[in-house]
Order: sequence, then C-alpha cells, then structure tokens
Amino acid sequence: MRKILNYLFEHKTLSRTEAEEVLTNIAKGNYSDAEIAAFLTVYLMRSITVDELSGFRDALLNLCTRIDLSDFDTIDVCGTGGDNKDTFNISTLTTFVLAGAGASVAKHGNYGVSSICGSSNIMEYFGYRFSADPGKLKREMEKTGVCFLHAPLFNPAMKNVVPVRKALKIKTFINILGPMINPSFPQKQFVGVFSLELARLYNYLYQRSGKQFMIVHSLDGYDEVSLTDDVKVIFNGVEQIASPEALGFSHVRNTDLKNGETIEKAAEIFSKILEGKGTGAQQMVVIANSALALQCYFPGKSLNECVDLARHSLESGKAYETFKKLITMQS
Repeated sequence: MRKILNYLFEHKTLSRTEAEEVLTNIAKGNYSDAEIAAFLTVYLMRSITVDELSGFRDALLNLCTRIDLSDFDTIDVCGTGGDNKDTFNISTLTTFVLAGAGASVAKHGNYGVSSICGSSNIMEYFGYRFSADPGKLKREMEKTGVCFLHAPLFNPAMKNVVPVRKALKIKTFINILGPMINPSFPQKQFVGVFSLELARLYNYLYQRSGKQFMIVHSLDGYDEVSLTDDVKVIFNGVEQIASPEALGFSHVRNTDLKNGETIEKAAEIFSKILEGKGTGAQQMVVIANSALALQCYFPGKSLNECVDLARHSLESGKAYETFKKLITMQS
C-alpha cells in the first residue's frame, strides 16, 4: 500500500485494473486500518476518475453475494448520501410509494454513516429482518413488491472498511459506490447524487451499462429532488434542469426536510409521512421523488401521470399498506 499511496500523493491516478486490484486487496484484509484511511482520504482531496470508479465498482460486484430477482422487473431507489443535509428518509419512503403504485423495488441500503439514520436503521427499527435468503426476499417481492437488500450481507468483503468509515464519519468514495453495487443487478435505477461532477460520472457509466436510469441532483447540494432549488435530471442520458414549478410543485425550505435528531424521532417522521400525516412540504418532496422514479420505471407515462400515481399511492394509503404488509411478514 505504501507504494500505491506515494504514487497517488504525486497526483497520479489509478487505471481501472489497478483500482479493482486495490479494492480487492482491501476487501481481503491485506491492509491496516491506517492504510485504508489514508487511501480513502486521497479521494477527499481530489475527484475520482471514471477509470477508478469503474475499477472499484468492478471489484465489489465481483466479490458480492448475488441474489437472482430476474423474475421481477425491479428498480432500485438509492442515493449516494454524503450531502451532509441530514434529510428525512426520502428514498426509503419513495420505495413504498413506488410499490404502492405497482412498481417492484429491490432496495439496496445500509446504516447511516454521515447521517443519523440510514435506510437500514429505519427498516431495522420497525422490525424488518435483514436476510440474504433468496426464498425470503422473493416471497416479499411476490407479496408486497418490495424487498430490502442490506448491503453488509451482500458485500461482506467490505467489513474491513466499516470501522474506518465509522471512525472518519465523513463521506468517502464508498458512498459513491453504493447505488452501483446492488447485488440483484436491477435493470432500472433511480439514483440521487451529491454533486454535478458525480452526476456526469454516473451518466457516463450508466449509459454503458444497458440499464434504464435516472440521475437527480438538486443544485443546492441535495442527493435527491429537494424542491428547495432547481434539480438536474438525467434520464437515460438526456439532461435537463427543472424548477420545482416545472415539475408541478412549489418551493420548500431546507428546514422542511430535516430529519429527527435520533433514530426514534426519524422513525416518527417516517411513519407520519407514510400514513399521510406529514407536513405539506414533506408530502410534496416524497411525491416529487416518487413521480420521477415512476417515470424511470414506466417510461411510457408522462410526468403528470406519474405525479398522479405517486400522489394516489401515498394519499390513498397504498404505500402505507405495502409497508405494513412487509413488516408483518417478518414475524
């Protein structure tokens, strides 16, 4: 690792093959925590290249425990995190709105690192049992249209990075990789990213993946459609910038999106929104993200149709019923 670090400290970059090799060696436990921390820190001081990101992704996909959900037409709804905005669990709520609207969602998620409450925290709080058992996950897909893929169960090779990430408590390129390494390999992806630069990288890689995809980035830094500012939307390579009004919504305030200060408070916010008892701003943001994700899933539908589908799923209680059914299946 010393040779690699010295090479990188000279402002040089890794090839795709070199990046894959380094991350594979990290996964195998060939480096100390100090060496891993130093390596992660390199990418806090400069941007990651396409080749490096591709190599890191390749390593984790090669090492992951795969789950075959090919019988279902699935989408993943996942953000990179790392935007330091500490919003309520928008992508997890969106998951259930999508399922309530007829989509099948293989949600990839993890515990929060730079935030108080990640998607795994919220699901675990409500009693969801994480599992890599194909039978359990397929039953959940059949009965509810949702299953949850807890990242550590499918990427056990990354256990060597976990303590380092927890100690650093800042975003690393592991955040960037999260949406790209869903072990069920869904052919549809709705992903939020925390910067325009990362949106360009994702666009480049996803166009070569054969997936149907939509990338969103709110221009004030959110890795989702925040409605606090205009949003960059890249749909299967086609780019546009849209205002909240152009999407059919109103502007909201940053404070409207804040999560609770504890997992319990975050869960309370989550429940209220899913039950249709959230604030107007909270409901709007969930519907906006869900509508765009539905357009990615149903590309033949107009945005207005998808807004109507999302609103009906949330306000009619279908999303909440889906959530309750999934949790009931855990007993």
